[in-house]
This record gives sequence, structure tokens and C-alpha cells, in this order.
Amino acid sequence: MSVLLGGGVERQSDGGRRLTLVIRWTARAWAVATIGVVLLLGVGEGLYPAGLAEWIGLLLYPGGICLGMVVAWWREGLGGSITVGSLLAFYMLHAATAGSLPKGWAWLVLAVPGFLFLWCWKRSRDLTVTAA
Repeated sequence: MSVLLGGGVERQSDGGRRLTLVIRWTARAWAVATIGVVLLLGVGEGLYPAGLAEWIGLLLYPGGICLGMVVAWWREGLGGSITVGSLLAFYMLHAATAGSLPKGWAWLVLAVPGFLFLWCWKRSRDLTVTAA
């Protein structure tokens, strides 16, 4: 909920700030879990890309999504954009090279922090806005 203050400045209520904080820490905790899963899979299974497309795919996912999540701890908008952009580019690359989108839900679940960081960034920007 927003409250209009004198001078045409609108501020988010304490409940809105709390929700933004919950979103931020949910994204951070989920990002740590995602990076942990990616590291465990990379170490346990190993990485053996067969060609250029697979190398690029690895740079995008998991490389780009994890890089974005790390950056998002300091710059939520930039980091979230890197994560979501890497996910979308990975999906496009996979569709172009394999003829279909990646199967399974895990690809999206592991990238959810990127979307949460973007949502938190948007809410943080709207904390103090000038009313039109």
C-alpha cells in the first residue's frame, strides 16, 4: 500500500518494505541453493561438452545464471537481468540446435532467483516515487 505525502512524494508502507525484504532474502537464499546444486552437479557429474554449441550452452547455463545471481547481491537489476537473459539465450540456443526446448522443470526452478531479483529491484525503485 502506498501513502501520498506532502510535496507529491509517494512512499511504500512498512508492509510493502517488509515484502520487498522478504523477496530479496528469498532470492538470495534460493540463489545460494542454486549455485550449490550447480557446483555439486558439475563436480559430481563432470562437464564434457562435445562441441561449440555445448560450450556456449554451458557459458549461458549454468555459467550466466550463476554469475547473474552473484552480481544480484550487489546490483539486483543487473544481476537479475544477467540471469534471466542467460536463461532465455540458453533456451533459444537449445531450440536452435536441438530442435526443441529443454525438457523438465529444473531449468526454470534453478533460475527463479533471477526473476525474484528483478521483482525486488522493481519494488525498490518504486519505494519513493514522485506522483504524476
